[in-house]
Amino acid sequence: MKSAVETKPAATLIEPGTVKMQRLLPGPVERVWAYLTESKKRATWLAAGEFDLRLGGAITLQFDNEQLPNDPETAAKYKGKGKGKFEGKITRLEPMRVLAHTWNMGGDTEVTYELTPRGKDVLLTVVHRRLAPRDLVLGVMGGWDVHTGILADILNGVEPRPFWKTHSELESVYAERA
Repeated sequence: MKSAVETKPAATLIEPGTVKMQRLLPGPVERVWAYLTESKKRATWLAAGEFDLRLGGAITLQFDNEQLPNDPETAAKYKGKGKGKFEGKITRLEPMRVLAHTWNMGGDTEVTYELTPRGKDVLLTVVHRRLAPRDLVLGVMGGWDVHTGILADILNGVEPRPFWKTHSELESVYAERA
């Protein structure tokens, strides 16, 4: 497997406290939807945890970034970071198209995932709202960039980029842009 690591920033700040991330993924939509909604598949790129797929249903995100692809040297620097359990509620559900949920990160933020077919590919758009302060915004920008990059690598059948090394490289880039 060949790695497809990019450290060119892909997330944008579209208004204060709102981050947008877009990534073109190999389809079909059903495959990408499964990686958003099924705990075992989501754990390979973001976080495990059950989603009660109904409006108002509870969601749990159980992060352990040490379990994601990592460079052993970089992982040591971040030992014990990137772990935690977050909860929320589903606020919008249009199967195979849109999923939105709250995400308590010290305040109720909201994430919307939108899937748009593009031929054989799928455009994943992630919008994360109600983020503050600035360092949380920067961390979220880098996080979505790396997490969705790992998803793209998995779906493309290439070696997934290392989470912490890539996140570290993107931190300074996003700090300059935001």
